[in-house]
Amino acid sequence: MSIFPYVYYMIRSFKITSDTRQIAVYAGLVTSAFAFTEFLSGVAWGRISDKVGRKPVLIAGLAGTALSMLVFGFAPNLPVALVGRALGGFLNGNQGVIATTVAEIVTVKEHQPLAYSIMPFVWCLGSILGPTIGGALAQPCESFPTLFPRGTLFDQFPFLLPNIVCAVVLALGVVVGVLFLEETHEELKSRRDFGIEAGRWLLGHFQTKSADQIIVDKAGEANLQEHFPLLEDEEPPGYRTTENSPCQPSTPFRYPNTLPANAKMKGGKGFKSKPRGVRKAFTKQVILNIAGVGLLAYHSISFDQLMPVFLSEPSSTEPISLPFRFTGGFGLSSKTIGFMLSVQGVYSMLAQVCLFPLASRYFGNLKLFRLILMTWPLLYILVPYLVLLPQRLQMPGIYLCLLWKITAQCFSFPSNAILLRNSAPSLLVLGVINGASASTASLARALGPSVNGLIHSWGLEIGSTGVAWWACGVVCLGGALESLWIEEVEDQIDYADVEDEERLPDEALIDPLAIDAAINATRDLPPRVEEGGVQIPTSDSKLKLF
Repeated sequence: MSIFPYVYYMIRSFKITSDTRQIAVYAGLVTSAFAFTEFLSGVAWGRISDKVGRKPVLIAGLAGTALSMLVFGFAPNLPVALVGRALGGFLNGNQGVIATTVAEIVTVKEHQPLAYSIMPFVWCLGSILGPTIGGALAQPCESFPTLFPRGTLFDQFPFLLPNIVCAVVLALGVVVGVLFLEETHEELKSRRDFGIEAGRWLLGHFQTKSADQIIVDKAGEANLQEHFPLLEDEEPPGYRTTENSPCQPSTPFRYPNTLPANAKMKGGKGFKSKPRGVRKAFTKQVILNIAGVGLLAYHSISFDQLMPVFLSEPSSTEPISLPFRFTGGFGLSSKTIGFMLSVQGVYSMLAQVCLFPLASRYFGNLKLFRLILMTWPLLYILVPYLVLLPQRLQMPGIYLCLLWKITAQCFSFPSNAILLRNSAPSLLVLGVINGASASTASLARALGPSVNGLIHSWGLEIGSTGVAWWACGVVCLGGALESLWIEEVEDQIDYADVEDEERLPDEALIDPLAIDAAINATRDLPPRVEEGGVQIPTSDSKLKLF
């Protein structure tokens, strides 16, 4: 997002062409390079995250993006700029992995609208900071001549400063991720994480415990000691975890020797994992939702790329022949464009967190998704005509269209993400599914700016600014028609990854959580329990419950 305010001027500074109508084509190539290589690597990063975990992939994505931005900032020509953008896309698989992480954290359907609005909310925050940084810090020798005089590094590379600032922010994100981001992969989240341990050690040196916290900690230690006699003669020993509570640790224990001979613990060898091949992962509804996000990403990124170019192009003096033949833009500076995109980002944060959960609950995800796609094409029809408005109405018209677009985007992307997540057959293949979705969206984001840049250039040659916008409207209409085949299915994910028919013969399922609850419930029993007139210890009576 940070490159949008100045990409037009960056391409012009490369002096590739003297024809301003061709600048949109090269700007589209620069924008598409990141998305195209992200498409090539998206599925691979999703599968890697299924094997090594979500955290390593997310951190690698941040580091790769930081490196690519430095290369892009130092680009002296178009080929190096394309390499920098392509490198960022190839090393960044975060889009699909983040969606998988959210799906693994949120298991209650009623919580999905709010949970899936958080990720776009953060994206919106970036859409505020990115254009602001890009628009304000690009060409600093012109904007801040006293701080950045001519003849310095920033005069030689006028678009380096915003990329350095973004790289520093990403580096901070890597540090925070290493120290505080927890693994969510079901099979890998229990492994030791030295980064988390280092983060807790650092926090321990900056936090002081209150008296109540100390009492709770001591009580937890005493509670653990109370259970030791129950474990002395039993193999394997029980286990404790403080994962679920920062204050009072839970105390789940397993007592295998007391279970029926034919009973096995969930997740043990008594069950076969449900086979989840790649072919079985991509059901009809999964494919339809992935196609939907591809069409959505295509025209959405095309809008994001066309609008700054439209705002940057100088006004035209060529004759107007309505309804289709007219050209020209608004001739706005990169600072003004950056500010406008930042205002759009502020509104998008409010729309994402406040409006989307309400709209999702009122309409439902599928109906909301269809409603947005059915009305969105009208925006693409109207945008080119903004240039024909009286000058006093042009800026309000631009802001109105930006708010319309961001509202549609804030409602449609999370709705599609929820529909895709609920159509997935298993958590074990969710990384691959989200990787495929991210790759499809990346391919669309790669094709959108390039194709529409060519269409826009051709439209200017024939004297029509609106051709590229109306082409986006046709794609959007196709997405609206495709949504008619999408169904809102119930959450199909089997969190246990087992089914009744897959149990081995004559084996009973005993959930460890149920065992823990039963054990904890016996704490209120008297010290000794009389059974059949015989006094037995309470601990023995607990075991005989099973």
